[in-house]
Amino acid sequence: MPDAGKRRWWGNGLVLLVSGLLIAFAVLYVRYQQFLQQPLAVPADGLVYAVKSGSSLAGLANELRQLGVIDQPRFLTLLGRELNAAHRLQAGEYRLGPDMMPRELMQALVDGDVIQYSQTIIEGQTFRELLAAIRTNDAITATLESGNDDEIMVVLGHPDEHPEGRFLPDTYYFPRGTTDVEFLQRAYAATEQQLASTWQDREKDLPLENPYQALILASIVEKETGRTDERPRIAGVFIQRLRKGMRLQTDPTVIYGMGEDFDGNIRRRDLQTDTPYNTYTRSGLPPTPIAMPGIDALQAVLHPDENGYLYFVARGDGSHYFSRALQEHNMAVKKYQLGQSHISLPDAEQ
Repeated sequence: MPDAGKRRWWGNGLVLLVSGLLIAFAVLYVRYQQFLQQPLAVPADGLVYAVKSGSSLAGLANELRQLGVIDQPRFLTLLGRELNAAHRLQAGEYRLGPDMMPRELMQALVDGDVIQYSQTIIEGQTFRELLAAIRTNDAITATLESGNDDEIMVVLGHPDEHPEGRFLPDTYYFPRGTTDVEFLQRAYAATEQQLASTWQDREKDLPLENPYQALILASIVEKETGRTDERPRIAGVFIQRLRKGMRLQTDPTVIYGMGEDFDGNIRRRDLQTDTPYNTYTRSGLPPTPIAMPGIDALQAVLHPDENGYLYFVARGDGSHYFSRALQEHNMAVKKYQLGQSHISLPDAEQ
Protein backbone atom coordinates (compact mmCIF):
# COMPACT_ATOMS: atom_id res chain seq x y z
CA MET A 1 0.00 0.00 0.00
CA PRO A 2 1.40 3.39 -0.97
CA ASP A 3 2.49 5.63 1.89
CA ALA A 4 -0.22 8.20 1.10
CA GLY A 5 -2.88 5.49 1.28
CA LYS A 6 -1.57 4.29 4.63
CA ARG A 7 -1.64 7.78 6.04
CA ARG A 8 -5.19 8.28 4.86
CA TRP A 9 -6.21 4.95 6.42
CA TRP A 10 -4.60 5.77 9.74
CA GLY A 11 -6.02 9.28 9.63
CA ASN A 12 -9.55 8.07 8.93
CA GLY A 13 -9.22 5.45 11.64
CA LEU A 14 -8.05 8.03 14.15
CA VAL A 15 -10.94 10.33 13.24
CA LEU A 16 -13.39 7.48 13.71
CA LEU A 17 -11.82 6.55 17.06
CA VAL A 18 -11.87 10.10 18.35
CA SER A 19 -15.41 10.58 17.09
CA GLY A 20 -16.48 7.37 18.79
CA LEU A 21 -14.84 8.43 22.06
CA LEU A 22 -16.48 11.82 21.87
CA ILE A 23 -19.87 10.27 21.22
CA ALA A 24 -19.37 7.81 24.09
CA PHE A 25 -18.26 10.62 26.39
CA ALA A 26 -21.25 12.71 25.36
CA VAL A 27 -23.64 9.84 26.04
CA LEU A 28 -21.95 9.18 29.37
CA TYR A 29 -22.10 12.88 30.27
CA VAL A 30 -25.81 13.07 29.43
CA ARG A 31 -26.54 9.99 31.50
CA TYR A 32 -24.47 11.35 34.38
CA GLN A 33 -26.44 14.61 34.29
CA GLN A 34 -29.68 12.66 34.22
CA PHE A 35 -28.46 10.69 37.25
CA LEU A 36 -27.75 13.93 39.13
CA GLN A 37 -31.22 15.27 38.38
CA GLN A 38 -33.10 12.11 39.31
CA PRO A 39 -34.30 11.65 42.93
CA LEU A 40 -33.15 8.61 44.83
CA ALA A 41 -35.40 5.56 44.65
CA VAL A 42 -36.60 5.74 48.24
CA PRO A 43 -39.99 4.70 49.70
CA ALA A 44 -42.50 7.46 50.36
CA ASP A 45 -41.93 7.20 54.11
CA GLY A 46 -38.17 7.46 53.70
CA LEU A 47 -35.31 5.07 54.38
CA VAL A 48 -32.80 4.88 57.23
CA TYR A 49 -29.34 4.08 55.92
CA ALA A 50 -26.35 3.39 58.17
CA VAL A 51 -22.85 4.26 57.04
CA LYS A 52 -20.29 2.12 58.82
CA SER A 53 -17.02 3.56 60.05
CA GLY A 54 -14.34 3.21 57.38
CA SER A 55 -16.80 2.77 54.50
CA SER A 56 -15.33 3.46 51.05
CA LEU A 57 -17.04 5.53 48.40
CA ALA A 58 -17.26 2.60 46.00
CA GLY A 59 -18.51 0.24 48.71
CA LEU A 60 -21.19 2.71 49.74
CA ALA A 61 -22.32 3.18 46.13
CA ASN A 62 -22.57 -0.57 45.55
CA GLU A 63 -24.49 -1.04 48.78
CA LEU A 64 -27.00 1.65 47.75
CA ARG A 65 -27.42 -0.12 44.40
CA GLN A 66 -28.16 -3.39 46.20
CA LEU A 67 -30.79 -1.57 48.25
CA GLY A 68 -32.33 -0.25 45.03
CA VAL A 69 -31.68 3.38 45.96
CA ILE A 70 -29.56 4.05 42.84
CA ASP A 71 -28.97 2.08 39.62
CA GLN A 72 -25.61 3.57 38.63
CA PRO A 73 -23.08 3.21 41.46
CA ARG A 74 -20.24 4.44 39.26
CA PHE A 75 -22.03 7.78 38.86
CA LEU A 76 -22.34 8.18 42.63
CA THR A 77 -18.66 7.33 42.95
CA LEU A 78 -17.88 9.91 40.29
CA LEU A 79 -19.96 12.51 42.14
CA GLY A 80 -18.15 11.70 45.37
CA ARG A 81 -14.78 12.23 43.73
CA GLU A 82 -16.02 15.44 42.17
CA LEU A 83 -16.95 16.69 45.65
CA ASN A 84 -13.72 15.37 47.17
CA ALA A 85 -15.84 13.24 49.50
CA ALA A 86 -13.98 9.95 49.37
CA HIS A 87 -12.13 10.48 52.65
CA ARG A 88 -14.71 12.68 54.32
CA LEU A 89 -17.64 10.28 54.68
CA GLN A 90 -18.95 10.30 58.24
CA ALA A 91 -20.32 7.20 59.91
CA GLY A 92 -23.83 7.16 61.35
CA GLU A 93 -27.49 6.78 60.47
CA TYR A 94 -28.97 8.93 57.72
CA ARG A 95 -32.59 9.44 56.79
CA LEU A 96 -33.02 9.38 53.03
CA GLY A 97 -36.15 11.11 51.77
CA PRO A 98 -38.02 10.32 48.54
CA ASP A 99 -37.18 13.76 47.13
CA MET A 100 -33.47 13.60 47.97
CA MET A 101 -31.12 14.10 45.04
CA PRO A 102 -27.72 12.36 44.71
CA ARG A 103 -25.81 15.59 45.38
CA GLU A 104 -27.87 16.19 48.53
CA LEU A 105 -27.12 12.67 49.70
CA MET A 106 -23.39 13.07 49.19
CA GLN A 107 -23.38 16.44 50.94
CA ALA A 108 -25.25 14.97 53.90
CA LEU A 109 -22.69 12.16 54.17
CA VAL A 110 -19.85 14.67 54.16
CA ASP A 111 -21.54 17.03 56.62
CA GLY A 112 -22.42 14.18 58.98
CA ASP A 113 -26.10 15.11 58.92
CA VAL A 114 -27.00 12.00 60.88
CA ILE A 115 -30.29 11.14 62.55
CA GLN A 116 -30.52 12.64 66.02
CA TYR A 117 -32.10 10.71 68.87
CA SER A 118 -33.08 12.22 72.20
CA GLN A 119 -33.12 11.55 75.92
CA THR A 120 -34.79 13.84 78.43
CA ILE A 121 -33.55 14.27 81.97
CA ILE A 122 -36.68 15.20 83.90
CA GLU A 123 -36.63 17.85 86.60
CA GLY A 124 -36.75 16.14 89.97
CA GLN A 125 -35.52 12.82 88.59
CA THR A 126 -33.07 10.94 90.82
CA PHE A 127 -29.80 9.51 89.56
CA ARG A 128 -31.17 5.95 89.90
CA GLU A 129 -34.19 6.90 87.80
CA LEU A 130 -31.94 8.57 85.24
CA LEU A 131 -29.79 5.47 84.85
CA ALA A 132 -32.89 3.31 84.39
CA ALA A 133 -34.21 5.67 81.70
CA ILE A 134 -30.88 5.68 79.84
CA ARG A 135 -30.83 1.90 79.77
CA THR A 136 -34.19 1.79 77.99
CA ASN A 137 -32.97 4.06 75.18
CA ASP A 138 -31.78 1.74 72.41
CA ALA A 139 -29.91 4.59 70.70
CA ILE A 140 -27.55 4.84 73.69
CA THR A 141 -24.83 2.19 73.90
CA ALA A 142 -24.51 0.77 77.41
CA THR A 143 -20.93 0.60 78.67
CA LEU A 144 -21.38 1.11 82.41
CA GLU A 145 -21.20 -2.39 83.80
CA SER A 146 -21.33 -1.30 87.42
CA GLY A 147 -24.31 0.33 89.06
CA ASN A 148 -22.17 1.55 91.93
CA ASP A 149 -22.30 5.35 92.23
CA ASP A 150 -18.62 5.72 93.17
CA GLU A 151 -17.43 3.55 90.30
CA ILE A 152 -19.63 5.38 87.81
CA MET A 153 -18.25 8.75 88.88
CA VAL A 154 -14.69 7.43 88.50
CA VAL A 155 -15.48 6.39 84.91
CA LEU A 156 -17.01 9.81 84.25
CA GLY A 157 -13.80 11.44 85.44
CA HIS A 158 -15.16 12.88 88.68
CA PRO A 159 -14.03 10.63 91.52
CA ASP A 160 -15.04 11.41 95.10
CA GLU A 161 -18.21 13.17 93.90
CA HIS A 162 -21.76 12.02 94.57
CA PRO A 163 -23.76 11.72 91.31
CA GLU A 164 -27.08 13.00 92.62
CA GLY A 165 -28.04 16.39 91.22
CA ARG A 166 -25.03 16.57 88.90
CA PHE A 167 -26.86 16.14 85.55
CA LEU A 168 -28.85 19.06 84.20
CA PRO A 169 -32.49 18.37 83.31
CA ASP A 170 -32.96 19.04 79.61
CA THR A 171 -33.58 17.21 76.34
CA TYR A 172 -30.33 16.10 74.76
CA TYR A 173 -29.93 15.11 71.10
CA PHE A 174 -27.28 12.70 69.84
CA PRO A 175 -26.55 10.13 67.10
CA ARG A 176 -27.12 6.42 67.60
CA GLY A 177 -24.16 4.78 69.24
CA THR A 178 -23.54 7.53 71.77
CA THR A 179 -22.44 5.80 74.96
CA ASP A 180 -24.02 6.20 78.36
CA VAL A 181 -20.72 7.67 79.56
CA GLU A 182 -20.70 10.28 76.79
CA PHE A 183 -24.31 11.19 77.54
CA LEU A 184 -23.70 11.59 81.27
CA GLN A 185 -20.51 13.57 80.74
CA ARG A 186 -22.41 16.00 78.54
CA ALA A 187 -25.20 16.46 81.09
CA TYR A 188 -22.63 16.82 83.88
CA ALA A 189 -20.83 19.58 81.95
CA ALA A 190 -24.16 21.34 81.37
CA THR A 191 -24.81 21.42 85.13
CA GLU A 192 -21.32 22.74 85.84
CA GLN A 193 -21.77 25.53 83.31
CA GLN A 194 -25.26 26.45 84.50
CA LEU A 195 -24.31 26.34 88.16
CA ALA A 196 -21.25 28.53 87.65
CA SER A 197 -23.30 31.07 85.72
CA THR A 198 -26.18 31.29 88.20
CA TRP A 199 -23.85 31.32 91.22
CA GLN A 200 -21.93 34.25 89.75
CA ASP A 201 -25.20 36.22 89.48
CA ARG A 202 -26.61 35.28 92.91
CA GLU A 203 -28.11 37.61 95.47
CA LYS A 204 -25.66 38.86 98.07
CA ASP A 205 -25.41 37.54 101.63
CA LEU A 206 -27.19 34.23 101.05
CA PRO A 207 -26.53 31.62 103.77
CA LEU A 208 -24.90 29.35 101.20
CA GLU A 209 -21.16 28.81 101.25
CA ASN A 210 -20.59 27.49 97.74
CA PRO A 211 -22.33 26.48 94.49
CA TYR A 212 -22.73 22.88 95.67
CA GLN A 213 -24.85 24.00 98.61
CA ALA A 214 -26.99 25.93 96.13
CA LEU A 215 -27.37 22.72 94.12
CA ILE A 216 -28.43 20.82 97.24
CA LEU A 217 -31.05 23.39 98.20
CA ALA A 218 -32.29 23.65 94.60
CA SER A 219 -32.92 19.91 94.56
CA ILE A 220 -35.10 20.25 97.67
CA VAL A 221 -37.06 23.10 96.12
CA GLU A 222 -37.45 21.00 92.96
CA LYS A 223 -38.99 18.13 94.91
CA GLU A 224 -41.27 20.39 96.97
CA THR A 225 -43.16 21.94 94.06
CA GLY A 226 -43.66 21.61 90.34
CA ARG A 227 -44.99 25.17 90.11
CA THR A 228 -42.48 27.64 88.71
CA ASP A 229 -44.27 30.59 90.30
CA GLU A 230 -43.93 29.10 93.80
CA ARG A 231 -40.30 28.11 93.69
CA PRO A 232 -38.82 31.50 94.69
CA ARG A 233 -41.19 31.68 97.68
CA ILE A 234 -40.44 28.13 98.80
CA ALA A 235 -36.73 28.84 98.36
CA GLY A 236 -37.27 31.94 100.49
CA VAL A 237 -38.74 29.81 103.30
CA PHE A 238 -35.67 27.58 103.36
CA ILE A 239 -33.27 30.52 103.11
CA GLN A 240 -35.03 32.19 106.07
CA ARG A 241 -34.80 28.96 108.08
CA LEU A 242 -31.10 28.63 107.33
CA ARG A 243 -30.56 32.23 108.42
CA LYS A 244 -32.34 31.60 111.72
CA GLY A 245 -30.69 28.25 112.36
CA MET A 246 -34.03 26.44 112.10
CA ARG A 247 -34.18 22.92 110.75
CA LEU A 248 -35.51 22.68 107.21
CA GLN A 249 -38.01 19.93 108.13
CA THR A 250 -38.77 18.94 104.56
CA ASP A 251 -40.30 15.56 103.75
CA PRO A 252 -38.51 14.94 100.42
CA THR A 253 -35.14 14.73 102.18
CA VAL A 254 -36.52 12.19 104.64
CA ILE A 255 -37.90 10.12 101.75
CA TYR A 256 -34.56 10.22 99.95
CA GLY A 257 -32.78 9.06 103.10
CA MET A 258 -35.17 6.12 103.42
CA GLY A 259 -34.11 4.81 100.02
CA GLU A 260 -35.82 1.58 99.04
CA ASP A 261 -37.60 1.43 102.40
CA PHE A 262 -39.97 4.17 101.26
CA ASP A 263 -43.29 2.54 100.29
CA GLY A 264 -45.17 5.65 99.20
CA ASN A 265 -46.17 6.76 102.68
CA ILE A 266 -44.20 8.78 105.19
CA ARG A 267 -45.06 8.16 108.84
CA ARG A 268 -44.25 9.89 112.12
CA ARG A 269 -41.64 7.27 112.94
CA ASP A 270 -39.95 8.01 109.62
CA LEU A 271 -39.66 11.67 110.59
CA GLN A 272 -38.11 10.62 113.88
CA THR A 273 -35.65 8.06 112.43
CA ASP A 274 -32.29 9.72 112.01
CA THR A 275 -30.45 9.52 108.68
CA PRO A 276 -27.95 11.94 107.11
CA TYR A 277 -30.86 13.24 105.02
CA ASN A 278 -33.47 13.64 107.78
CA THR A 279 -33.89 17.41 108.07
CA TYR A 280 -36.28 16.90 111.00
CA THR A 281 -33.50 15.39 113.12
CA ARG A 282 -30.52 17.29 111.67
CA SER A 283 -29.84 20.97 111.15
CA GLY A 284 -28.62 22.56 107.95
CA LEU A 285 -28.55 21.07 104.49
CA PRO A 286 -28.36 17.34 103.74
CA PRO A 287 -24.96 16.09 102.53
CA THR A 288 -25.89 15.88 98.84
CA PRO A 289 -28.69 16.88 96.47
CA ILE A 290 -31.73 14.59 96.52
CA ALA A 291 -32.65 14.89 92.83
CA MET A 292 -31.77 16.68 89.60
CA PRO A 293 -32.80 20.35 89.97
CA GLY A 294 -33.74 22.33 86.89
CA ILE A 295 -32.65 25.84 85.99
CA ASP A 296 -35.79 27.40 87.53
CA ALA A 297 -35.06 25.80 90.89
CA LEU A 298 -31.45 27.00 90.80
CA GLN A 299 -32.58 30.51 89.95
CA ALA A 300 -35.14 30.42 92.77
CA VAL A 301 -32.53 29.43 95.35
CA LEU A 302 -30.09 32.12 94.26
CA HIS A 303 -32.82 34.76 93.88
CA PRO A 304 -35.28 33.77 96.63
CA ASP A 305 -38.46 35.61 97.50
CA GLU A 306 -37.66 36.46 101.12
CA ASN A 307 -40.82 37.89 102.64
CA GLY A 308 -40.78 36.49 106.13
CA TYR A 309 -42.52 33.18 105.48
CA LEU A 310 -41.16 30.31 107.57
CA TYR A 311 -43.73 27.60 106.85
CA PHE A 312 -45.78 26.20 104.01
CA VAL A 313 -48.27 23.39 103.60
CA ALA A 314 -49.68 21.72 100.50
CA ARG A 315 -53.26 22.66 99.69
CA GLY A 316 -53.88 19.46 97.76
CA ASP A 317 -54.20 21.14 94.37
CA GLY A 318 -50.49 21.52 93.65
CA SER A 319 -50.20 24.88 95.38
CA HIS A 320 -49.11 25.77 98.93
CA TYR A 321 -50.26 27.99 101.76
CA PHE A 322 -47.44 30.04 103.31
CA SER A 323 -47.29 31.22 106.92
CA ARG A 324 -45.03 33.51 108.95
CA ALA A 325 -46.07 32.20 112.37
CA LEU A 326 -46.30 28.64 113.70
CA GLN A 327 -49.86 29.14 114.96
CA GLU A 328 -51.05 30.12 111.50
CA HIS A 329 -49.18 27.19 110.00
CA ASN A 330 -50.85 24.76 112.40
CA MET A 331 -54.24 26.15 111.37
CA ALA A 332 -53.31 25.68 107.71
CA VAL A 333 -52.32 22.07 108.40
CA LYS A 334 -55.71 21.40 109.99
CA LYS A 335 -57.50 23.03 107.06
CA TYR A 336 -55.60 21.53 104.16
CA GLN A 337 -54.15 18.30 105.57
CA LEU A 338 -56.79 17.24 108.08
CA GLY A 339 -59.79 18.42 106.08
CA GLN A 340 -61.16 20.94 108.58
CA SER A 341 -62.51 23.20 105.87
CA HIS A 342 -64.36 25.50 108.29
CA ILE A 343 -61.06 27.01 109.50
CA SER A 344 -60.56 30.58 108.35
CA LEU A 345 -56.97 31.64 107.65
CA PRO A 346 -55.73 35.23 107.92
CA ASP A 347 -53.89 35.47 104.60
CA ALA A 348 -56.78 35.34 102.14
CA GLU A 349 -54.64 36.65 99.25
CA GLN A 350 -52.74 33.38 98.86
